[in-house]
Amino acid sequence: RLPEQQKASESPLSWLRGVYLPPALHPLNKTFVKGGEWQDIDSTQEKRRAFLQDFCQKYNSRKKLQTHLVHLVSRIYVEDRHKVLYCEVPKAGCSNWKRVLMVLSGLAASVNNISHDDVHYGKHLRKLDSYDLKGIYTRLNMYTKFIFVRDPMERLVSAFRDKFEHPNSYYHPVFGKAIIKKYRHNADAEALKTGSGVKFKEFIQYLLDSHRPVGMDIHWEQVSKLCYPCLINYDFIGKFETLEEDANFFLQLVGAPASLKFPKFKDRHSSDERTSTEVVRQYLKELSKEERQLTYDFYYLDYLMFNYTSP
Repeated sequence: RLPEQQKASESPLSWLRGVYLPPALHPLNKTFVKGGEWQDIDSTQEKRRAFLQDFCQKYNSRKKLQTHLVHLVSRIYVEDRHKVLYCEVPKAGCSNWKRVLMVLSGLAASVNNISHDDVHYGKHLRKLDSYDLKGIYTRLNMYTKFIFVRDPMERLVSAFRDKFEHPNSYYHPVFGKAIIKKYRHNADAEALKTGSGVKFKEFIQYLLDSHRPVGMDIHWEQVSKLCYPCLINYDFIGKFETLEEDANFFLQLVGAPASLKFPKFKDRHSSDERTSTEVVRQYLKELSKEERQLTYDFYYLDYLMFNYTSP
């Protein structure tokens, strides 16, 4: 406890800088795993967690990622009924995970009739940073913490396609206009006015620019800065590449109703081809060799933490 005088002289929450979270992991009920169909998935899960822990110890990332506790948990959603915490990673199944959390918490009867706007703008789900410090610490200690990640380059291309290749009333005027103005030579008046038609190469120029004309966005921010995997000890690490089996295994672990399965449907732009390795390859062709290397470097920690192969 800090003296009251010292507390009063500091800015709010400044004393939380560099806080270290408890290392204990929440024990999961795996009685149904032994000898069953989930054994391989459970084995993969243990390897992922061990790999991440080894990485964090090897690179001593706890020191590098010190930050305010409230900022640390700002992307984490809370579901109190089943005592789970979900760190949102956009473009890695997050819309459907929010639907699942709404069903788990009793806010909806089925994942099938929850609209995209309800998921993202309905404010039905509560985030961990909305609780007081005691509430935050209690949940971090007692609840099952999980995260789903995706190959960084696939996630990046998926975000670009979603936000810039389809009409968007936020990303075009806010990001698109700024990107076109700074990185497109001889841009026409229409493009400067609407911000539509951003090219992938222009988007990458923005991403790699240390003096970006507009800030970062959660859809392409590094997972290391969204969820702080070396500071928060996640009990479960799912991957988009094995989304359905990982998700349904996790739902069993936390005692979800047997009728609740992770939804298979694509949240938006359902007629578009999914962002696959081949699709990513086509986009990367638009970049120079140096730009490709710098983009990989930008997501270097994410590649290492979650054992993804460099493209």
